[in-house]
Amino acid sequence: MVDHTDTDTRWSVADSAELYGVNTWGAGYFSISDSGDAQVTVSIDERDVSVSLMDIVAGMRARNLEMPAVLRIKNVLDHRIKVLNEAFASAISTGGYGNVYRGVFPIKVNQQCHVIEEIADYGARYHHGFEAGSKAELIIALSQLRDTDSLIVCNGYKDAEFIDLGLYARRMGYPCFFVLESLSELKVIIERSRILEVEPLIGVRMKSSVKVDGHWSQDSGDRSIFGLSTAALIGVVDELRAADMLHCLQMLHCHLGSQVPNIRNVRNGVLEACRFYAGLVAEGATMGYLDLGGGLAVDYEGARTNSTHSMNYQLEEYCVNIIESIRETLDPQGIDHPVIISESGRATVAYSSMLLFNVLDVRSSEPLALPAVLPGDCNETLKHIFDVLNVVGTGNFQECYNDALFYRDELRDMFNHGRATLRERAMAEDICLAILQRIATILPSLARVPPELENLPEMLSDIYYGNFSLFQSLPDMWAIDQLFPIMPLHRLHQQPDRQAMIADLTCDCDGKIDNFSTATGTAATMPLHSLREGEDYILGVFLVGAYQETLGDLHNLFGDTNVVNVAINADGSFDFAREFHGDSIADVLTYVEYEPKHLQEQFRKVAESAVRSGCISVAERQQILRAFHDSLNGYTYFEHH
Repeated sequence: MVDHTDTDTRWSVADSAELYGVNTWGAGYFSISDSGDAQVTVSIDERDVSVSLMDIVAGMRARNLEMPAVLRIKNVLDHRIKVLNEAFASAISTGGYGNVYRGVFPIKVNQQCHVIEEIADYGARYHHGFEAGSKAELIIALSQLRDTDSLIVCNGYKDAEFIDLGLYARRMGYPCFFVLESLSELKVIIERSRILEVEPLIGVRMKSSVKVDGHWSQDSGDRSIFGLSTAALIGVVDELRAADMLHCLQMLHCHLGSQVPNIRNVRNGVLEACRFYAGLVAEGATMGYLDLGGGLAVDYEGARTNSTHSMNYQLEEYCVNIIESIRETLDPQGIDHPVIISESGRATVAYSSMLLFNVLDVRSSEPLALPAVLPGDCNETLKHIFDVLNVVGTGNFQECYNDALFYRDELRDMFNHGRATLRERAMAEDICLAILQRIATILPSLARVPPELENLPEMLSDIYYGNFSLFQSLPDMWAIDQLFPIMPLHRLHQQPDRQAMIADLTCDCDGKIDNFSTATGTAATMPLHSLREGEDYILGVFLVGAYQETLGDLHNLFGDTNVVNVAINADGSFDFAREFHGDSIADVLTYVEYEPKHLQEQFRKVAESAVRSGCISVAERQQILRAFHDSLNGYTYFEHH
């Protein structure tokens, strides 16, 4: 275990838990140990087992798996599959529902092989299947599923090759559905099914008129890019009837959107879908399956509200609402209850993965060299701003704020015109910073903070430089302002003493995290601990299992991180079930069409030319070539040596 000898008696782990909100967004999986480490808790044989994340980090480093790294907890992924299926089973039992639930995992949410293998393996006991939106994803599903009671749902636009694969799956005994995205697809499905002599299972995706809350609200309702219009649905029915294949239409698909935070949206969407389902039954379609798509949210904030990154319902309520809505619509019409399908991806995998990274450096807002007294020969402006520093108080802080900025800017102007030295400018800026720091300490005691000072704490916050790429590992933070919970993995028995934003390694102004969830909303900074000399400070970004790895890019040629899959045992020990070393520089260079061997040969010629010109010796040439080779085969991220 990690040793803790410097507990802060003024601060407890309960204070840290409240500060970082881990007891709400952690959903019972994450918490803080008595010794101040972030820990993961899983249920094994009806008993909770907790493991320190810092102990796992120590095990990673012993295996030469350095930061940054994605850590996956196998038990958490298994538990998410279990609770989803069992919550529906419970709602079906207590609600008197006359059919079953079948989950399908959308492969697009996380296509990583070890994730898909685990879902296929553990999910087989619940007949948990896959949703495939491309030929590549269908190939994954066909290669991984062993249980022929597990569904395969094919979404997206499908060419003849895609359709043939699905028909072959059908011939091999898999219930593989083609969900129609357009009328033109139906013609190809009919044609290929007749050629291969395999009857297809067909679904239709309806265009829901329900508007949903959250990030994707503008794409829901009539503006949704998904789904057939009502007229097109009737066209499908007519075309299938004409082909004597109406009995193949057995599924209605309805997708409201990803991360639906408001349970009322879910209920309204299901009610409308059931009306369409009943209408298709009335048209003579066989039906039997109702696919409600994705949308089951993850409470990234732990706020339990209908805000974009939260949710105002629990899993059990979600399932009960679906059961009640189906019965409410179909029972009065005497329509048999369909098999319920959901494509819950985010809620299945988000909790099982976290990004871990170490902090490399800090740019502090503290003055670097504040003078005790000014040199006797300094200019008058510098004397004026120094005088302001000595009189800051609760009665004149506004005046001091204005004067500090005025004199600082005046001295900058003098410097730009050659009337002040570089050293004088540095002193003026440090003195101004010290004045602002003193004013910032006054603000919390004020009944009302002046508007121009509201952002002062943010202006004075530190920048913590993390060993990761936002664009590679957390692309949704950049692209759609996604919030992920962030917390130190250790020192949580101590009170954080700094406010900071986080910057990554990329040379990009967007490569930063400056939007954090707090107990009262969001903030541009988060509380962190001061760095200690010679000791790593490690942060975790949690609930990142959905989409982040698949969407990541190669900004600045930072590649995939190290990945570790850990399985926790009943005795509190843990096994490294799978481990994958991240991309080397050679790997990422091949992605952009460089050949590492050719690069090495080109550089050898450059070094040889330097020998001939007398710039380096032959021995130095060998040393330089070794350094080039080692770098080419090294990690793309910062490495400690």
